[in-house]
Amino acid sequence: MANISTYPIGTPAAADLVPGTQLYTDTSGKTRNLTKNFSVSSIAAFANSYSLGYTVYTAALLQAGTAAPVATVLQNTTGGTFVWSRTTTGKYKVTISGITLPANKVVIFENATGDLNLGGKITSTTVIDIDQFSSGGGGYVDGMLAGTSIEIRIYS
Repeated sequence: MANISTYPIGTPAAADLVPGTQLYTDTSGKTRNLTKNFSVSSIAAFANSYSLGYTVYTAALLQAGTAAPVATVLQNTTGGTFVWSRTTTGKYKVTISGITLPANKVVIFENATGDLNLGGKITSTTVIDIDQFSSGGGGYVDGMLAGTSIEIRIYS
């Protein structure tokens, strides 16, 4: 057996593997140990959702003209894919695949810049509508500027 204290200290990368033990129940109902490799990113995602009690999608948004918003994903631990589209002036849609939004367990935080405001509304288990409007009374407007962001938390 190797003396683990003699190994050099390193900086882990997301794809690096860490050996560990996964418990499972065999066909006779007895709990067994199974040695497996776990990626650093899978351990981090598990720790994040386990310790915080939620998974999260966080993105910086930009939008111009009649184009769909462009999302620079800062973090996505949800396991889902978020696709942005524009429906009309100042109205956008996020369609989610790979997961569903549970009832009464989703919180949406939005941030816009200048006199603009965002409003999010869950319209189904896979769709969120986002409206951008002028707080100065200008109604719905396009043009998400740098600094516009959204965070969607899904609680377990």
